[in-house]
Amino acid sequence: MIKREAQKLGFLFCGISKAEFLEDEAPRLEAWLSKNMHGEMQYMENHFDKRLDPRLLVDGAKSVISLGINYFTDNQQHDPSAPKISKYAYGMDYHTVIKDKLRQLLQIINEKIGEVGGRAFVDSAPVLDKAWAKKAGLGWIGKNSNLLNKKAGSFFFLAELIIDLELEYDIAPTADHCGTCTNCIDACPTDAIVGPYVVDGSRCISYLTIELKNEIPQEFKGKMDNWMFGCDVCQDVCPWNRFSVLNTEPAFSPHPELLGLKAADWQEITQDIFQKVFKNSAVKRTKFSGLKRNIDFLKEI
Repeated sequence: MIKREAQKLGFLFCGISKAEFLEDEAPRLEAWLSKNMHGEMQYMENHFDKRLDPRLLVDGAKSVISLGINYFTDNQQHDPSAPKISKYAYGMDYHTVIKDKLRQLLQIINEKIGEVGGRAFVDSAPVLDKAWAKKAGLGWIGKNSNLLNKKAGSFFFLAELIIDLELEYDIAPTADHCGTCTNCIDACPTDAIVGPYVVDGSRCISYLTIELKNEIPQEFKGKMDNWMFGCDVCQDVCPWNRFSVLNTEPAFSPHPELLGLKAADWQEITQDIFQKVFKNSAVKRTKFSGLKRNIDFLKEI
């Protein structure tokens, strides 16, 4: 019933796993943090125990419902020389869109089953989304550290409902289907994928253009592949994304003016234009000053 209702709400897939300690993830997370691969993302150091055990996030947690929602689009910015923005940020902020759907799903569960306690999570709390999605059989973690699905590639958002209800669990995690392919490692403009399945977040263009609050280090000059917000390179080159299908979520449609802005328009962007084009967008995360910093960094010789 939960999976059927999730599909009706527009989720691409849904899997369920038992809320328990993520034993395999603990040493990986510890090693990643100890090597400072989180850069300035200090929040990654916080709530270490909660990241690994959902029962510390939700009282009496029994189940983690992992959900994926497709954002793939064939829309492109019209000017090939314009600074680039990641596909996921073309439309409305996914946090808002998905949180609303999760609340609806939780309400449906309450209506059909009875009072169920739980919380909805969309990329804004100490939850290891990919680990739970893998555990629930939604895919495998690829060499670019993204979750990959044989039928849908990787252009999808992940989210969770952690609830205090025992359910039937999906117990067959998907096998790794990356094989000998190293497309993502070879194509990364900043060499952020330092080895199969290991991404140095402090070198990732998404980190440099969004999370980094200070100036972008000069070592990345000429290596940003003209990305001003996020980066899709390791997904664009992944063979499994030939199976990506166009999303059907109206909220993810690009703002009418976004794709038409030319390189010169971006160079001259004002606070007013920024507020208008990115009013309900995830791009507001970097603020006007951050986007200007990124654009200026790209044009500097």
